[in-house]
Amino acid sequence: MLYDGALRFCRAGREAMVHGKLYEQNDNLQKAQRIITELMGCLDMVQGGEIAQNLFALYSFSYNELVMANVEDNPEGIDRAVKVLENLRLSWSELEAMQRQGANDNHAEATEKAA
Repeated sequence: MLYDGALRFCRAGREAMVHGKLYEQNDNLQKAQRIITELMGCLDMVQGGEIAQNLFALYSFSYNELVMANVEDNPEGIDRAVKVLENLRLSWSELEAMQRQGANDNHAEATEKAA
């Protein structure tokens, strides 16, 4: 999942920042930014409507926080971006679980009717 990669690179960038490893910091945070850019590019702003617009705003916020954290060597921006990404990842995971449960319920209902 793209969120996992972005979070992994954010955390690696933060760790490098804390230890003054500027090259690793920059490299990891740029990787996280590229993933976020990919997430932004996958949004269908026409079909997705308000949900796509809200996701775009959250992705933009996270991206900007990572850029500023990298420029200013301030881990607080990374922390804010990580919080947003973690919440989004959790939301998508919960939605998937609900859909899977709904599909299982529908299958069980159809099986009962057929019997």
